[in-house]
Amino acid sequence: MALLLLSALLAAMVASLHVGLRTYDPDTIWRGLTGGIETDEIIVRSLRLPRTLIAITAGASLALSGLIMQAATRNPLAEPGLLGTNAGAAFAVTVGLSVFGYSGLLQVGGFAILGALVTTAVVFALTLRLGPNAGRATILLVGVTIAAMLASLTQILLLVDETALETLLFWLSGGFADRDLRLLWLGCGLLGLVLVGLVAIAGSIDALQLDDASARGIGVDVMRTRMLALGAAALLAAGAVAMAGPVMFLGLVAPHMAMRLTRRRPAFLTLAGLTMLSGALVAVLADILARLIVAPGEAPIGAVLAIVGVPVLIALLRKRGARAA
Repeated sequence: MALLLLSALLAAMVASLHVGLRTYDPDTIWRGLTGGIETDEIIVRSLRLPRTLIAITAGASLALSGLIMQAATRNPLAEPGLLGTNAGAAFAVTVGLSVFGYSGLLQVGGFAILGALVTTAVVFALTLRLGPNAGRATILLVGVTIAAMLASLTQILLLVDETALETLLFWLSGGFADRDLRLLWLGCGLLGLVLVGLVAIAGSIDALQLDDASARGIGVDVMRTRMLALGAAALLAAGAVAMAGPVMFLGLVAPHMAMRLTRRRPAFLTLAGLTMLSGALVAVLADILARLIVAPGEAPIGAVLAIVGVPVLIALLRKRGARAA
């Protein structure tokens, strides 16, 4: 199954380099990738290749972030957009620019990480304060509420500071085009760091699929594992937001897509690999579709992903309702 996803991703990458406002032949693509100096070749190398690489990295990061959140909270609806992590990262970056005047690469990445971690911690802490009888849906309600509040505060800051509005409006709409390629290294670095950390706690995350008492019974520190997992998910979301802006639903769709491709739920690390491939594939395909559906313009990537993500969310909610009945 991994080979099938990898083949589909490679095909999508090739299509992403060829398809857009103008469709290029393979010879132009090859010359562009090997240092050609014609206009079309420069466009391939400086525009289409970076947006494809950013789509892959952001898609894989958001997908893995969603999977970790779903495993840590035992809630199939959890994802960085619905838990407020993306909104926290976006709000922090907006504060950094409008209040402190920070717009450098390291500052943007640092504020995104800080905002994502703090927001995730606040959502988790508020959920814990409601007690063990609050239910698994409570963390989603808290997350959506915090996300709405932060989105409103972000809009207020942008209205007050017109310079920040002009700088961040395109970034806040979410997308993979015209992004600073240096941010790709930030996203790749955080993804690599989290993957190394997941190897150490993957067994404990698998144990979280049991109830808390059973997990403790086999020696798992449930609170520590959950906090480490949510911290890792926040780091991934921060890297993705720094690269592509706040992008919704990828963290929801990709994990369920990966699980549907397996007959039974595999070990966490195996599922993580399938989820990252699924997320990267969905991101690249959504980016291609965004270029085509309103050509010669370009649709917001968030709108394209919502076309897929909203039906998936509704289907999952109906499934949960049927089980409850």
